[in-house]
Amino acid sequence: MAQIETVDVVDEGLTLAVVKKRAVSGILALTSRNFILQGINLVSLAFFSALFVKEVFGVYYIVLAIRGFLSYFSDIGLAAALIQKKENVTSEELETTFLVQQLLVISLVIIGFAATPFLSSWQKITGPGVYLLWSFYTAFFLSSLKTIPSVLLERKLEFTRLIIPQILEAAVFNGLTIFLALRGLGILSLAYAVLAQSIVGLVSTYILQPWKPGFMFSTRALKGLFKFGVPYQLNTFLAVIKDDGLTIFLGGLLGPSGIGLLLWAKKWGEAPLKFFMDMVIKVTFPAFARLQDNRQELESALSRSIFFISLLVFPSIVGLVLVAPILLQIIERYKQWQPAILALALFGAHAGFAAVSTPLTNMLNATGKIKTTFKLMIAWVVSTWLLVPFFGAKFGFNGAALGYLLVEAVSVVAIWFGYRAVHFNFFYSVVKPMLAAMMMGIFVRLSILIVPHNMLGVLILVLSGLAVYVLLIFLLVGPSIAQDTRKVFNAILKK
Repeated sequence: MAQIETVDVVDEGLTLAVVKKRAVSGILALTSRNFILQGINLVSLAFFSALFVKEVFGVYYIVLAIRGFLSYFSDIGLAAALIQKKENVTSEELETTFLVQQLLVISLVIIGFAATPFLSSWQKITGPGVYLLWSFYTAFFLSSLKTIPSVLLERKLEFTRLIIPQILEAAVFNGLTIFLALRGLGILSLAYAVLAQSIVGLVSTYILQPWKPGFMFSTRALKGLFKFGVPYQLNTFLAVIKDDGLTIFLGGLLGPSGIGLLLWAKKWGEAPLKFFMDMVIKVTFPAFARLQDNRQELESALSRSIFFISLLVFPSIVGLVLVAPILLQIIERYKQWQPAILALALFGAHAGFAAVSTPLTNMLNATGKIKTTFKLMIAWVVSTWLLVPFFGAKFGFNGAALGYLLVEAVSVVAIWFGYRAVHFNFFYSVVKPMLAAMMMGIFVRLSILIVPHNMLGVLILVLSGLAVYVLLIFLLVGPSIAQDTRKVFNAILKK
């Protein structure tokens, strides 16, 4: 069988220096992408909170979870196997993967459409919500068509091109949703935006990486890809069950209104974590992997990365939890979210634990301690499914939020395992930013009693709180904070 133009680095003429250069540029591209996407999503979340009632908010995230659950079964890990494959990728493997994936996707879409009556009854999705569900099924199929071109870009380390469709998709979806919602289309604005997003992503991906779709079935190629693909997919199964699977279950338990309030609180409570931590996690993984044989450098890099995340996440959570009640009071369209203030605070505390435990599990993975993190993941999944539905059934969405916080008890174990593996500076990395954030919180809480409860008052609280926090950090850490922050990025980009 003739090979297509290979995407292997040797046949592409990529020297080691070129590979290093593309890897570094890829890290920068992925970091920039994450920053841009998180910014778009955060601004859009603010608009969505005002434009959609809590029932629509809940239906959207239930349907999104259904799509995420289906996506897990869409290629049984074959795409990941193609990316991981050391040898040349052949047309036989590409077309076999494409055929198997399309058969799976089409089957899942048919099952999804057939299951509409059951899902709409169980999740209480009615009227236009069903059209949103169908639009996600259609978008799921369209997105599957771009898998192979995306694989080819990733194998060639062309991350600067790979991120373009992702940014375009986010911009089109959020922009069109807001535009149509302002014109009164309600939940249908989400349905139209989902379709537009998938079309833009498909077209832009094929423009950046042309590939002529073809179908072939080779048991030899399939068998080779299964060796990596199936175990890889099994490892991600726990994450799918913990996140998308639980969201679907809670949708049936709490209903669109309850799940809408819960997920609104979750999205906002975890927003500082997502915005600041995700970009650090993506780029510190290779850094930790390169430093695993140098214990002193690894301890230093880990301490600084946790400090950097804590430095940004802790005050953001404290400020958000304290200022949110004022915003919900003065912005008329936000008043519907007032019942979720307690849940917001609980998810903020949840995010605070994750700000420390996630970098540590990332370090454990990077240094080869996969068995430890796998056991921790099992503990997270089991405790999540035991505690969140239990408290959700007893106390509604606030109980479910409490369940999520109690699950973070596992994070204490993760922190302990991480500390045993690498003795990072816990006092410097965690305690100092936490003390500064708590003291800032006291200042903001007292200031709330005297500032006017309007947008000017909120601006005063934010700016004065930020000034107090910067001063406190300077007193606790000293002027070395600027140097330490630079060293985080130097460790990340160190060859």
